[in-house]
Amino acid sequence: MPKPVHPDRRPAVITGASSGIGAATALALSAAGHPVALGARRVDKLEELAHQIREAGGEVSAHALDLTSDESVQTFAAKVGADLGEIEVVVSNAAQLGPGAIHEVDSDRFARELDVNLVGAHRLVRAFVPAMAERRRGDLVFVSSDVAVRARPFMSSYAAGKWGLEGMVNALQMELEGTGIRASIVRPGPTQSEAGSDWDEELAAFVITQWVRFGLARHPRVLRASAIADAITTIVTAPRGVHLNLIEVTPEASVEDPS
Repeated sequence: MPKPVHPDRRPAVITGASSGIGAATALALSAAGHPVALGARRVDKLEELAHQIREAGGEVSAHALDLTSDESVQTFAAKVGADLGEIEVVVSNAAQLGPGAIHEVDSDRFARELDVNLVGAHRLVRAFVPAMAERRRGDLVFVSSDVAVRARPFMSSYAAGKWGLEGMVNALQMELEGTGIRASIVRPGPTQSEAGSDWDEELAAFVITQWVRFGLARHPRVLRASAIADAITTIVTAPRGVHLNLIEVTPEASVEDPS
């Protein structure tokens, strides 16, 4: 039996593509030759990124996407499929992150965040995996966080959502075994992004101080979003027969002067 190979054309969906890791991933996958489909709520930002990709010679589709809505996800899937053809890669990256002590956060807000960070990822699975299963190939990449294994305080539902996401993906990996579909996790450490940029400065300082208190901020270095995009590209471009189940990416501390 011949060894399975990737098709020459592999359109890739990226959610949360309007900034940060999502935008960096779209640029990296486009540079690697993938047509890319961008999804996010901020359509103006998507159009700016799409223009940049087209200027560089890439093929791109951009549409509004609300991961808390079944209808929005299904409509998005239909539109990007019509634009680019069969979707071969899905990068689930969109997330919500807000500060707050768990016992003080309103339960409705807690649930809304989980709806984006966990249930939204499942909506993508429902929208794209059945067709991948018929074709017997495809890549799913779920962007998690180091909070999935090292919970940080005062982040509301974020740790719960990422723990749940990794649980779902680990089960999914077993369920998809033998289908030709690879489900992978990228687990970033602290990364430059717009997440937290809208926090109150005093509250943000308090939260970071608490991370330090519990040994969760060992040094001030953070990753560029492009580092996570490179990890995602490595997963997606691995030859068939190779499954990179999990890649954890953390910032290296500054090199100390031995003197």
